[in-house]
Amino acid sequence: MKPFPRAEISCEALKNNLARLRQIAPESKVMAVVKANGYGHGLLNVAQCMEDADGFGLARLEEALALRDGGINAKLILLEGFFRSVDLQTLVEHNIETVIHNEVQLDMLEKAELAAPVAVWLKVDTGMHRLGFTPEQFDEVYARLEAMPQVAKPIKLMSHFACADEPDNPCTSKQMTIFKQLTNNSPGDYTLANSAGTLYWPKSHGDWIRPGIALYGVSPVIGDLGVNHGLIPAMKLVSQLIAVRDHKAGEPVGYGSFWKAKSDTVLGVVAIGYGDGYPRNAPEGTPVWVNGRLVPIVGRVSMDMLTVDLGFDSVDAIGDEAVLWGRALPVELVAEHIGTIAYELVTKLTPRVAVCME
Repeated sequence: MKPFPRAEISCEALKNNLARLRQIAPESKVMAVVKANGYGHGLLNVAQCMEDADGFGLARLEEALALRDGGINAKLILLEGFFRSVDLQTLVEHNIETVIHNEVQLDMLEKAELAAPVAVWLKVDTGMHRLGFTPEQFDEVYARLEAMPQVAKPIKLMSHFACADEPDNPCTSKQMTIFKQLTNNSPGDYTLANSAGTLYWPKSHGDWIRPGIALYGVSPVIGDLGVNHGLIPAMKLVSQLIAVRDHKAGEPVGYGSFWKAKSDTVLGVVAIGYGDGYPRNAPEGTPVWVNGRLVPIVGRVSMDMLTVDLGFDSVDAIGDEAVLWGRALPVELVAEHIGTIAYELVTKLTPRVAVCME
C-alpha cells in the first residue's frame, strides 16, 4: 500500500524536460541543477533519471559526494564553491569542479598543495551583487588563476542573472553586455543561463545552460506555467481524505474558528499540514484537486491536517486521494494563491513526505 502523504516523482517527466531544454538551447551543454535534494524531488534519483545531462550543478560539497557515493560519474560543479582549504583535496580526489567567487578562496588555492589541478569556474558579479568578483577585479583575478599550477586550464567563466524571470526588465541585457565585454577573449567555456535565461533569453545560452526549476516542469516566471514551454510537472504531491463530515451553515472549522460556512456543506479533512511542509499560511480558497475537480481550503492549515470544502452534493469518501499539486493542479498556481514561489513549495517538504519514483 502506498504511503500518504507522498511525492510521486515521474522519471519520464524529468527525461522529457531535459530533452525539451536541449531543444530550446540546441548549441549548449546542460548543467542540470540538482541542489536542495533535487529541488525536493530526491537528489540521487533525479541524477539517475537525468543521466544524459552533461553535468550536475550543486550547492554544497556534501551533495556532490552523495552523488559520487551513489555511482554518479558525471561532471559535478559546486555552485557556491568550497568553504575550507581542506576541501580542495576532496575536490581533486572526487573530480569535482568548483566556482571561485571570493578572495579567501583565491588565497586558499594559491597555498594548496594538490595532487592534481582543480577545474574552476570564475564567477563575475555583473549585477546580482550576491557572489562573484566585480568587473573591476576581473583582469587581476583571472591573471592570478592563470598563474596557479593548482588550477586546470582553461579557466571557465560564469555569472548569475538577477532579473531574468522578468522578461521585460533590461537588467538581463545589461548583465550580458558586461559579461561579454569582460570575457570576450577568454578561451574557456562559460555559462549564464539559469532556467529563466534558458526559456526567455536565448542570447544568454552560451556554452552551457544551467536550468534548475525548469527541469522539474515548473516555470520560473510568476504568471507562467511550465507546460507553456513543453515541460511536464515531475512532482505530484498527494494525500488522502481521512474524514468527510456534514457541516452546518454558520459553523466554524479549525484553529481560531475564523472561517464559518455560509451554507450547509460537506467538509473533507486531508492528511497533510505544515509538519509535512505544506504552508500554514495557505489562505482560504487555495485549491486542492479531489476526484476530478478543484475544491478550496477552508480554515487554518494545522500541523498534520488541512480542511477543504467539498460542497453540499459531495459524494467523496474517506480514503479518496487529494492532490495538493501535480499535472492536474500546477504548483505555480498553488504558489500564486499562497503568495510564494513554486521553488519554495517543492523544496520545503519534510521527511514525513515519502518520495516515490514512478
